Amino acid sequence: MMGMLRYVDRRNTDCFKWDGLDKTFSRGDLLAMWVADMDFQVPECVRRRLSDYIELGTFGYYNPPAGYYNAFIEWEQKYHGYEVKREWMRFAPGVVPAFNWLVQMLSGEGEAVAIMQPVYYPFMKAIENNGRRLVNCPLLQTDRGYEMDYDGFEETIVREDVKVFIFCSPHNPVGRVWKKDETRRMLDICKRHGVFVISDEIHQDIIMSGNKHVPSAIVGDEAGTYDDILVTLTAATKTFNLAAVQNSIVIIPDKTIRAKWDMFSQGIRITGGNAFGYIAVQAAYEEGRPWFDELLGVIEGNYRYLRERLEAELPDVRVADHEGTYLLWIDFSAYMDKIIAKAAGASGANSADPGAENAAVTAMQHLMEDECGIAVDYGAWFGGSEYAGCIRVNLATCRENIETAADRIIGALK
Repeated sequence: MMGMLRYVDRRNTDCFKWDGLDKTFSRGDLLAMWVADMDFQVPECVRRRLSDYIELGTFGYYNPPAGYYNAFIEWEQKYHGYEVKREWMRFAPGVVPAFNWLVQMLSGEGEAVAIMQPVYYPFMKAIENNGRRLVNCPLLQTDRGYEMDYDGFEETIVREDVKVFIFCSPHNPVGRVWKKDETRRMLDICKRHGVFVISDEIHQDIIMSGNKHVPSAIVGDEAGTYDDILVTLTAATKTFNLAAVQNSIVIIPDKTIRAKWDMFSQGIRITGGNAFGYIAVQAAYEEGRPWFDELLGVIEGNYRYLRERLEAELPDVRVADHEGTYLLWIDFSAYMDKIIAKAAGASGANSADPGAENAAVTAMQHLMEDECGIAVDYGAWFGGSEYAGCIRVNLATCRENIETAADRIIGALK
């Protein structure tokens, strides 16, 4: 890579994305294009400050400095127009633990929690693993891309007596960056019916040119309109590739919800994180913007390359308009008959057998793993067999890996 970005071959480094493949896929030698982390070194400023701390050589209890909080507050104001107050900020060791905890705090056993599929699959696990009832209000796929079904959403909330809605903004995996009026309309429905909203905004910074992320907290006519129902979750994790330091930020403007959070976190004795996380995040927000700007260019370039290749050589593929995140949603549904037939031929099964369970799901796995040698996130993970023709591909890697993936997929289907 040119400039500040450096690609790292992460094989044999105890990397889950590359070295943990055989735990999820059929074999461990696949081209890893799944898991939402990057194959790039973090900014030099992060490495330098962590190195300075390690050189100090004492790792006792750590007191997060005011600079950590100020760095995030200034970043949020400068790049997103959201004026976050220090007293609103809370810690979680990741956005996933945070929304699991919030599901417990804001709903009761057996109560309904809503999502909009296809969506980040840990949302479903958080609902089911915590003994809540999963309610799906699926996104609509239109000629303009994916959109929220507001009428269906409101009808479902009333019918199912929904208590909590987990919102993904920007949306993972379909890549939508919701416009201000879209988010406002959704929040109006939730406020009207007393539904708490957990807004997962971890991908807030990774926005493609021509789009703008507007935090859910500021889409009202005036800031704070939805404070009494809203909790925002974000982190430097996706922006700067810092998942391993386990540091995320929970923004809770409402005193009552904050009190619930504080009581819960004190009960489990997790009110802060480790020094490495605080130091890395502060450094990234203070000095990492030039590195991040270069990263955005690489992600957008990878997206345009992959989309152009696929659409030129596989004209019936549907590549989502990529507005945000570094995760690309690709729909091969038009090719499913061919994909299923190829899988059946390889296994000797009857592709027309109506009793063949999840034929499309297993056929897509055969295509990607056995024929293409690629590990991707399968569409079925995000909402069941309805999305079996889709995959999610990670764009935060070197162009060579993107080119290899394109070559293999086109070669298998053309």
